Amino acid sequence: YDAGATAYGMHGLAVVDKPAGVTSHDVVGMLRRRFNERQVGHAGTLDPDATGVLLVGVGRATRLLRFLTDLGKTYSGEVVFGTTTDSLDSTGVVTGTFQMSELTEATVRDVVARHLTGAILQIPPMVSAVRVDGRRLYELARDGVEVEREPRSVVVHRFEVTATADPLVYAIEVQCSKGTYIR
Repeated sequence: YDAGATAYGMHGLAVVDKPAGVTSHDVVGMLRRRFNERQVGHAGTLDPDATGVLLVGVGRATRLLRFLTDLGKTYSGEVVFGTTTDSLDSTGVVTGTFQMSELTEATVRDVVARHLTGAILQIPPMVSAVRVDGRRLYELARDGVEVEREPRSVVVHRFEVTATADPLVYAIEVQCSKGTYIR
């Protein structure tokens, strides 16, 4: 309770296990309604199809979010070799297929070690929430527009690769800095 406040309000941090099929903004909207609180925000956007932890600030606790967004993240998922899509993930339209019979776990680990760990430059995907000229890249992508994107410096601290029963599918776990896109 703040004696200077004109009304009581809800204040705090919520740890939300975001399900697939909803956006981070959808989660904020749901919590605004549930808590009857207008001041709600999140500490980093997850793709609509991503599942996982979304940190949400409510009331005055939204002021803490700027400290949480700077923290590193850990992602886990699967990489499927031999197919590309327009969204760079399983939800997109297939734009190409490739013969990958020569792919080995050693090759995958070598490429990861040489090109995908440490300080790297990464171009944000067109399906990201990055703003260019006031519009989100995913909005432009939906309109069929592709724009030049400046590479951004990110750090991949750890990139674990594990073979699965399918020779074209590898499980991954990536520990990285804020702003890193895992697709």
